[in-house]
Amino acid sequence: MAGSSPVDADLIVAHQFPDTTYTYNERDAVIYALGVGACGKDALDESELKYIYHPDGQQSIQVLPTFAALLSLGSIKSIGSLPGLNYDPRFLLHGQQYIEIYQPFPSSGCIQNKACVAGLHDKGKAAVLEIETTSYAKESGQLLCRNRLTVFLRGAGGFSKSAKPYSFSKYQVTPASAAKIPQHQPTAILEECTQPAQALLYRLSGDYNPLHSDPAVAKLAGFSRPILHGLCTLGFAIRAIVKCICSGDPNLVKTISARFLLHVYPGETLITEMWHEGAKIIYQTKVKERNRVVLSGLVELRPKSSL
Repeated sequence: MAGSSPVDADLIVAHQFPDTTYTYNERDAVIYALGVGACGKDALDESELKYIYHPDGQQSIQVLPTFAALLSLGSIKSIGSLPGLNYDPRFLLHGQQYIEIYQPFPSSGCIQNKACVAGLHDKGKAAVLEIETTSYAKESGQLLCRNRLTVFLRGAGGFSKSAKPYSFSKYQVTPASAAKIPQHQPTAILEECTQPAQALLYRLSGDYNPLHSDPAVAKLAGFSRPILHGLCTLGFAIRAIVKCICSGDPNLVKTISARFLLHVYPGETLITEMWHEGAKIIYQTKVKERNRVVLSGLVELRPKSSL
C-alpha cells in the first residue's frame, strides 16, 4: 500500500547531491587493471602490459575505459543518505551500468563528480533507482565521462499514489537489455580464468562491500561464499573487447552498456562472446563451470579518425 511504503518519491527526485572529488595516481590505475585481470594469463602480453608498466615511466601507462566506473562508487554509497528512502541495503541489487567516455583518462588526476537522481520507478515489489554521475578534470574543467547506474531496491516498491505506477526519467538512454544476442557465431571469443583472490584484489579499487570478502555476510545474502563484484566482471568483458576487437586500443571505446544477470564466484572461468556489427559490439559473458550467462550488453566504438 502507498501509505506504508518507505519511499517518498518527491523528496528523492528533488534531492541535490553535493559535489565530490576523486583523486588517483598511477598506482591506483595499475591496481585496477590487475583487479580486472590484465596480464593475469600472461605477464608478457604486450597488449596488456601497457596498463601495468611502461618503459617511459608509470606516468605513461594507459588506463582501461572501465576505470570510469569507479567514479560511480560514491553514488552507490550515497543511496543510503537519500531523503525519503528507507531500505535494507542487503536487498540492493546493481542491475545495469551505462558509461560514456569523452576523453581518455590520464594515468593520474583529480576529478570532480556531480551526481543527480536520473530515474525512479515503482515496480511493485521493488523500486528502481537511477543515479547519474558526470565527471570533470578538476583543474581544466574538461568533461571526462558520464556514468548512469541502475539499482533494484527489493521491498521498496508500492509507493505509487494512483493506479498508474510511478515512473520518472530525467534522461532517455538505450538500456543494455535492448541489445539482442545474435543467433550466428560470435566475431570473437575470449576465455579467461578469474583468480580465487580476484574479489580481494578488486576491492582495493574502492568497493569494500563485505559481500565480496566476508564469508558470513555472503551466506546471509544467500551465497555459498563471497562473490565477485559485478563491475569487476564488466572489466574482464570490456578488456576482452579491447583486446579482440579494438586491436588493443582502449581509446576506441565510446560507450558501454551493461546488464548484470547473475553472480560470479572468484576462481570461475569467464567466456566473453563478441559480435562486431559496424560501430557496435554486442557481447555476453558466461561462467564456464555453470554454463550460465552472467553479463550482457553493448559497446559503441568511435571512429579511429576521431582520435
